[in-house]
Amino acid sequence: MTAKGVFITFEGGEGSGKTTQINKLAEKLTSLKKKVITTREPGGTPEGEKIRNLLVQRDGGNWTPTAECLLLYAARAMHVESVVKPALEKGKIVISDRFHDSTFAYQGYGRGLELEKIQALNDLTIGSFKPDLTFILDITPDKGLARSTRRLAAESLHIKQTEDRFESLDLSFHEKLRKGFLDIAKKDPKRCHVIDASQDVDAIAAQIAAIAIKKVS
Repeated sequence: MTAKGVFITFEGGEGSGKTTQINKLAEKLTSLKKKVITTREPGGTPEGEKIRNLLVQRDGGNWTPTAECLLLYAARAMHVESVVKPALEKGKIVISDRFHDSTFAYQGYGRGLELEKIQALNDLTIGSFKPDLTFILDITPDKGLARSTRRLAAESLHIKQTEDRFESLDLSFHEKLRKGFLDIAKKDPKRCHVIDASQDVDAIAAQIAAIAIKKVS
């Protein structure tokens, strides 16, 4: 745990419900008089949001896994130094939609970049800094993709969804992605909590809140 604040991250594949659960946890902790900020990766800073557009937009570019990783860590370095660490130093709870685990899962397990290379870049840019608590929302790829809020919203509103560069990859990619997140959780069980994301939304929120409240108390 950091000296003052607590850094919580949410991870998982497409359609796992991270946004909903982040909002519910933030509301719960705020109701308990905790100072909470929510953020996301890639993004969280003006610079990071520009990089996000390059990486997740369908027409953002045909990046190699190595190039993706370099861009992600450029955004992450800015995010950690400009947003996350300053908030933690003020005693706030920082909740981030994705962090370094997603890079290992997406670019490593999913896209095939050697994990050792990602670790080396991680060490270079953010060192030993990592979340105090991570929730991995686990759902089978077929179910997750079928209920993706981005896709469903786009269909219902008849709009063109463009932030789907990774979501549109084939099922085998998403199966590798899920395996990656589960492997990460096994390697760091004290930090990572795997939550069955196929459950009722409120049931998931209750499980997450119980773990998080214990951590921040």
